[in-house]
Amino acid sequence: MAGHSQFKNIMYRKGAQDAKRAKVFTKLIRELTVASKEGGADPSANPRLRSAISAAKSGNLPKDTMEKAINRGTNSGVGSNFESVRYEGYAPGGVAFIVDALTDNRNRTAGEVRAAFVKYGGTLGETNSVAFQFDRVGSIRVKTSEKDSDKMFELAIELGAEEVIDTEEYYEFITTQENFYNLRNSLETKISDDISAELIWKPKNLIKVDNETAEKVLKIFETLEESDDVQTVSSNFDISDETLNKLRG
Repeated sequence: MAGHSQFKNIMYRKGAQDAKRAKVFTKLIRELTVASKEGGADPSANPRLRSAISAAKSGNLPKDTMEKAINRGTNSGVGSNFESVRYEGYAPGGVAFIVDALTDNRNRTAGEVRAAFVKYGGTLGETNSVAFQFDRVGSIRVKTSEKDSDKMFELAIELGAEEVIDTEEYYEFITTQENFYNLRNSLETKISDDISAELIWKPKNLIKVDNETAEKVLKIFETLEESDDVQTVSSNFDISDETLNKLRG
């Protein structure tokens, strides 16, 4: 019986992983379809599609699936009913959230987003009620074998990046929204390694939260990310590694 139970646990974990991957793929496919519908199938002339393709590659979306999504958007009209919607709200502790979604049913999506906030003690706000706490910037991540940080910082200055962050896995170049596409194109030319790029909401200041508040904040974040309609969730919470480890067991 123990062996059978262990097998079921393994299959459950695999099933959960497959379900999570399917949700990620759904979001990537939807963005590809809408981006190609709005701006055409040529990524060189469609910045949104180029970013969507970059995200899809980083998310390991199969190439044929990417092509089918783009073709659906440009040829058959699928995706014409989807629209971009942004929601803003507060979690307990004054933590701010910005939720970007693609939906073909505003009522459904608004209901799901509102429920995520209310269930864990938050509130859905009006447009621009929290956006002032964030900057809209470009984030370009370079997974590179080049470990010379000085060279990367020099490159950032040369190309007009606001800052470059050195992590163990990648270098992240932060730039203004206006310089985003130019910087990405320049990095693609100068660096042949894996590059992913997106526009993000960068918090101007982070809010530290205690254990009890952190649990509610994370629940809101995770519930929002579970929605197929939600593309990205941005927030300004600051949770210590110690608290995070406790909450995640």
